[in-house]
Amino acid sequence: MIRPLGEKILVKPAEVKEVKKGGIIIPDTAKEKPQEGEIVAVGKGKKTEDGKIIPLDVKAGDKVLYGKYSGTEVKFDDKEYLIMSQDDILGIIE
Repeated sequence: MIRPLGEKILVKPAEVKEVKKGGIIIPDTAKEKPQEGEIVAVGKGKKTEDGKIIPLDVKAGDKVLYGKYSGTEVKFDDKEYLIMSQDDILGIIE
């Protein structure tokens, strides 16, 4: 498993649902990427200039919304994930 460092977060994007418009199936390349996912792992937190660590506001298992072009895509064990900063997260879905 991947363990994010510092203030980074590992997110598993939600599955893309097959969309049909008027009976036409939209190909994968034209589908919009999901902007929500589940946090798989989080780093220890943000380090301040004086060396203190500020814990993150999110935790593994949280379902979150993030920006459309947020994060860096990574593939591990044939699964796709995003690694992003906590600042890229717009909110927690409750």
